[in-house]
Amino acid sequence: MKKMHSLSSYLLLLISLTAMATPTTTSATTIGVTYSTPASISGTVQLSPDRIAEKVVSMNIPAVRLLDSNPAMIRAFAYTNVSLFLSVPNPLVPLLASNRSLAMRWVYRHVLPFYPRTKISIISVGNDVISYSPDVSPFLLRAMQNVHLSLVDLRIYKISVSTTFSFFNIVPTAFPPSSAQFQQPNGEVIIRPILQFLERTNSSFLINLYPYNMYRSSFSIPIGFALFEEFPFNFRDDLTTGVRYRNLFDMMVDAVISSMAVMGHENLPVIVAETGWPSSGIDTSEVDATLLYSEMFLKALLTHLRSGCGTPLRKEGVSEVYIFELVEKDAKQGIRNWGLLHHNMTSKYSFDFSDGGKVRRFKEILVGFFVQVVMLYLLM
Repeated sequence: MKKMHSLSSYLLLLISLTAMATPTTTSATTIGVTYSTPASISGTVQLSPDRIAEKVVSMNIPAVRLLDSNPAMIRAFAYTNVSLFLSVPNPLVPLLASNRSLAMRWVYRHVLPFYPRTKISIISVGNDVISYSPDVSPFLLRAMQNVHLSLVDLRIYKISVSTTFSFFNIVPTAFPPSSAQFQQPNGEVIIRPILQFLERTNSSFLINLYPYNMYRSSFSIPIGFALFEEFPFNFRDDLTTGVRYRNLFDMMVDAVISSMAVMGHENLPVIVAETGWPSSGIDTSEVDATLLYSEMFLKALLTHLRSGCGTPLRKEGVSEVYIFELVEKDAKQGIRNWGLLHHNMTSKYSFDFSDGGKVRRFKEILVGFFVQVVMLYLLM
């Protein structure tokens, strides 16, 4: 009886230590990366779909946004447990809008042969159409509806359909976030009907959001505010709400949420479809596009997202964030470099993208402690 009482005491101690060691907040944000098939293969390095998929799995990356939705790449992620975010190219949007059978054909080619062996979570019909293809914008909603109906006809209900906007092209003023509104006339003509569609179909609002671009556009934003640095003056106060912002990322996200709230859709989930900080710029004028600042931004962003603290206007934060991009393009003059990996697939940064190591270390400590409890019990 005494022996059983001692064991119970040790088990209670184990439970108490586990509770203390477990983080009190966990992030619901899925952190993924974007990938697009390069136009040409660098040197002798073969960036085959299978190799890309293996690298993503080895880095413990849970989600990938495929910017070109290459069927071979979709197939490569079968049985990997990596969630895929597919994209319909802008030139196809008017075709899918005008012809329902073409939308069904796209789904037959890019979804049906692979799902559910490949985990496809969302399809973006177009990417920043308002900026790159403004003539295509009036076709967005109809194309989204046709892709959605094609999925429903095939009894595929767990893949949502949306489109991706760019922050700079739809939110003209980010500060104060409480006063942000979608730019007109696109807000009423294009975005409002799309928000209604997203609400009705339980989908998410997708936004490309780059603090680097906003930092460059405004001399009043200090570099530390853009890089999540905890300095005494790295904050901005929204005097309307009394909210204090300590980083530019949260401020931009809340500007999107406020803009949706103006249209009555403040509760829609938000996915940041692209974000990042370039490690090199287009020319020498981009003095802040450096490997050091890129690493500082990415490391701080991952820490912030994993903290589970969300944003001041949305405590649960954004549901997914995709880092632009997985693999560096070949170094050329006149382009920015964003990749987590060099084009030969070696890492550019010293930090680990995944926090899996911390989880493993905690499990090892827990198992070791449990073994000690059992040994003490047997020696009594």
